Amino acid sequence: MLARLVLLLALLLATPLRAQTLTAVLEAEIVTLDPHFSPAYITRTFGYMVFDTLFAMDREGQVKPQMVERWTTSEDGLTWRFTLRDGLAWHDGTPVTAADCVASLRRWGTRSALGGRLMAATASLDAVDAKTFTLVLKAPYGLVLDTLGTTSSPSPFMMPERLARTPGTERITEIVGSGPFVYSRAEHRTGDRMLLRKNAAYRPRPEPGSGLAGGKVVKIEALDLRVVPDGATATAAMQSGEIDYIQYAPFDLLGVLERDRRVRLVNFTGLDQFTGHYRLNAASGPFADAEIRRVLLQLVDQGEVMAGFGLSDRYARTCLAFFICGSPYENEAGTALLRSPSVDAAREALKKTRYAGEPVVVLVANDLEAAKVSSEILADRMRRAGFTVDVQVMDWASVLARRTRREGWSVFGVHALGVDLQSPLTNSVIGFNCTEALTGGFHCERPLVPLFDAFATAPTLAERQRIAAQIQEIVYDRAMSVPWGQFAQPAAHRAQLRNLIPSAIPLFWSVEK
Repeated sequence: MLARLVLLLALLLATPLRAQTLTAVLEAEIVTLDPHFSPAYITRTFGYMVFDTLFAMDREGQVKPQMVERWTTSEDGLTWRFTLRDGLAWHDGTPVTAADCVASLRRWGTRSALGGRLMAATASLDAVDAKTFTLVLKAPYGLVLDTLGTTSSPSPFMMPERLARTPGTERITEIVGSGPFVYSRAEHRTGDRMLLRKNAAYRPRPEPGSGLAGGKVVKIEALDLRVVPDGATATAAMQSGEIDYIQYAPFDLLGVLERDRRVRLVNFTGLDQFTGHYRLNAASGPFADAEIRRVLLQLVDQGEVMAGFGLSDRYARTCLAFFICGSPYENEAGTALLRSPSVDAAREALKKTRYAGEPVVVLVANDLEAAKVSSEILADRMRRAGFTVDVQVMDWASVLARRTRREGWSVFGVHALGVDLQSPLTNSVIGFNCTEALTGGFHCERPLVPLFDAFATAPTLAERQRIAAQIQEIVYDRAMSVPWGQFAQPAAHRAQLRNLIPSAIPLFWSVEK
């Protein structure tokens, strides 16, 4: 009898905590916790929970102050003065200082292409007092706030100066942020789960939350992140009530989930959608020839790829804009060859090139659905158009390793979020143009280099849009990449969750259970 009473009491005590704990399955296990060290999306998601940023983007894509209270700019546009808001504190209880922010920006600038551009344009970056720091530019730079408020990964998260002094080539060994959730190594079991607890000392901004900006009001006590690699298993757990949220609902189960009254799907549009593209190796093999690459512009049928995913028009669309549809830089420059895809037209175009039947090596990732389907469809159409195709199947990690070589591959399908692809300075397809980076297909189109610089210093949105169109014209003329569609992979959650922020970057402030 006593044992039964003890068990009942334990259940009663545990119920409130369970009710206030949101259990989620994200796209992958969070392995890298240093928010500057890795551009992995899952690390960025962790960063927004545990760390904070000086500025942030709202639902309308506008950059708003976050940790910053106010800022001023000199008449010549060279001197920027930032003042932090009151009440900011690190999770260890120490106050956030301007020196912390200066050190964080400097470290982040060594890991981010966009941050590196800002640092290269900077004459000085110094703390004035405990709450104020100044940024002095060498010349006017039109993207200061856009850079400080970017969501492009790795994002500009702030950390204590003692940690930010760690070289960017090394991972920080202690995770101390100032964000709405607190990480504890004691509550992290690798391969199983991570528990993030509500930061009781966090002081949200007074205005309503909007996307990543505004007041981050946490209404749950803890966020329990479970590691469940299989999407079907995670879906079943959600349907039974064991899991509250899944970041990516499996494509083949969307119909089932749409009919389940216990579940809600969160669709995404615009910058929250993925854009898929084919990454082409310009260093060796047939695609070292731009004329042969250009054949793919006439060959790729985005509608066929989206149909291959089994996605309805609700979740997918065709989009020829290199900087994605729905972004400020959407345009139609250079898209003529992409508008009427045809195997027959591609076959005739291929005959006019110097292609002599050399094998085209198509890498197919067998553990990433979108990459697998898109690559398989391309391989089929290439064969029909007259290419000699060598399909090599491997896991995604092996694809990433293979792409760093100048030989041994020709093309593979990949996708990324619109928030990262929408700007010429953060678009990973062209971001490594004419550099020694091993991740961009080894392209070097010299006319792009001054255009990147002009885009960064352009004083108005209209001027940046004009430059983006020029960049897109070159990208398609040289066939640096071929888009295969724009789509959403919806999130799914239990119906009892309320006020979940509709964001492709999972955000768990505001949500109630």
